[in-house]
Amino acid sequence: MSRIRSVATSALGVNRRTVLAAATAVSVSAGVGYALRPSESQAATTSEAHAAASEAPVASSRKAWAAPLAPYTRGTTVASVAAPRTASGFRRLGDGPGWKRVVRSELAAPKTGRAARRATLAAFVQFTDLHLMDTQHPLRLEFLRSTDQHAWRPHEALTVQGAISLVERVNALRGAPVTGSPLHFVMTTGDNTDNNAHSELEWFMKVMSGGRITPNSGDPRHYEGVQNSGLKLYWQPDSTLRDGDKVLGFPHVQGFMAAAVREARSPGLTLPWYSTVGNHDALPLGCYGSHADPYLAQAAIGGKKLMSVSAADAKKLQDAIKNATDPKGVQYRDFLKAHARSMRSVTPDEKRAPYTAADYLKAHLDPAYQGHGPVGHGYSSANLDAGTQYYAFRISDDVIGISLDTTDAGGHYEGSIGTAQLKWLDRTLKDNKDSYVVVFSHHTSKTMTNTRPDPAHPGERRHNGAEVVSLLASHTNVLAWVNGHIHKNVITPHAASGGRSFWEISTASHVDYPQLARVIELVDNKDGTLSVFTTLIESAAPHRTDFSDLSQTGLAALYRELSFNAPGANKGLAGDANDRNTELVLKKG
Repeated sequence: MSRIRSVATSALGVNRRTVLAAATAVSVSAGVGYALRPSESQAATTSEAHAAASEAPVASSRKAWAAPLAPYTRGTTVASVAAPRTASGFRRLGDGPGWKRVVRSELAAPKTGRAARRATLAAFVQFTDLHLMDTQHPLRLEFLRSTDQHAWRPHEALTVQGAISLVERVNALRGAPVTGSPLHFVMTTGDNTDNNAHSELEWFMKVMSGGRITPNSGDPRHYEGVQNSGLKLYWQPDSTLRDGDKVLGFPHVQGFMAAAVREARSPGLTLPWYSTVGNHDALPLGCYGSHADPYLAQAAIGGKKLMSVSAADAKKLQDAIKNATDPKGVQYRDFLKAHARSMRSVTPDEKRAPYTAADYLKAHLDPAYQGHGPVGHGYSSANLDAGTQYYAFRISDDVIGISLDTTDAGGHYEGSIGTAQLKWLDRTLKDNKDSYVVVFSHHTSKTMTNTRPDPAHPGERRHNGAEVVSLLASHTNVLAWVNGHIHKNVITPHAASGGRSFWEISTASHVDYPQLARVIELVDNKDGTLSVFTTLIESAAPHRTDFSDLSQTGLAALYRELSFNAPGANKGLAGDANDRNTELVLKKG
């Protein structure tokens, strides 16, 4: 049975109305080429009858490319990568040599001549861990820096400008780096926001779909946060104060904070985009299952902010977070109450309120944020009805995508999935056995260790990453599992008996240096093997910076350079050559 025929008769089956809708679903994506525009994807529901009745995704075949396809490496890390051009102190960045492509053969031997034979199955871009931050939010944990330097980072006020520059980079790509194929879509694999705040969710939707964004909350006239607090614990860019970061060489940049909270404009992606949920999107501060706590909910929108505590007190709170001894935020609530007299006054703002899973879905379904589609960006009204945040969608004729929800509403930043979702995943893979599959999630297989019960389903078992790997490896059609969370480039082969194998592709964040996204291309080598090509990209901001350039582009460049110099930052997040630009070879299942 052909792959296309199999899908048409599977759980992702189509009806006449959706076929007709798809007839006009292919259109020119500015500067990129023809991009697939799938209709509404199939949401996971709690009812199999509901799932069977819901309309499935459809994508017309991609139109023939008008010009001969050729690799497009401009603006990718194959061409150039930001690199330090000074040796000590605050290190300035400039243009560095690109990263070479590495062929990985752990799962299959590459055959000669495959480049001349290969046919593209799909090409897309992965964003992950944008962590768009309302840096003036009263519940933020910046004060943990007194025990851990990297608990607060000097570049955090520029996440919006940095993310917009990443959108600009993708819009400038004229094709895929290896095959030259038009790019089909962008998938963001979670931690799109940082504090689970409505303000951040609005900024994220506008960054991705286009619009004007004022990355400010509280007092509309000026910034109220740790970076104009006069505390030496934090970089005070506008002040001549000799703070701890300036001792390390950080500059005095007059007007920095005013520029950081000034209106910015995102063109929005010129490709369709899909969304996967992460722990920072689902949980306040990414770790607390505290939506029902009235004290914390009120504190989020209130007029008091804690900016400094002793190193000993910070260490106790940080240990509670790391060790998951306070998943509901009870200790954090008591911690804030105990330090109430140390809090500073800020302007209250209801936009900082935590958002729920339903709020997240409604934002994606809002026509104001449709951009280049699809409607809901993967999510549908069926997700809203069922209270789920996982779905399947068609990538191309031969490939489907599956987006998982690996967050645990019970609390803690590590993940897992429930039995209902695991069964749905198995069923979806079986129903589409003649299509190749790419699985998307926020958490990696090794960080799915939190099997705390979901309060909404207290009797449901939670499943860890090893169980998900075992399930995926039991199917012959899975090519890749694409995720983030760890803020580091890591590519892991997963092999099973009978030739069943897939690659797990974990990509670095866009909040910690080297601030990367990844282009992924799937090709059939026409010799019994497949290849998955991965190519990392930086934002469109120039590598060199100018402290006097506080334009939107200048701030995006500073975002990168400040992150490179962030005290306590892990310098190994780029991974090694095997985790960057690669060709990952697989046997056909």
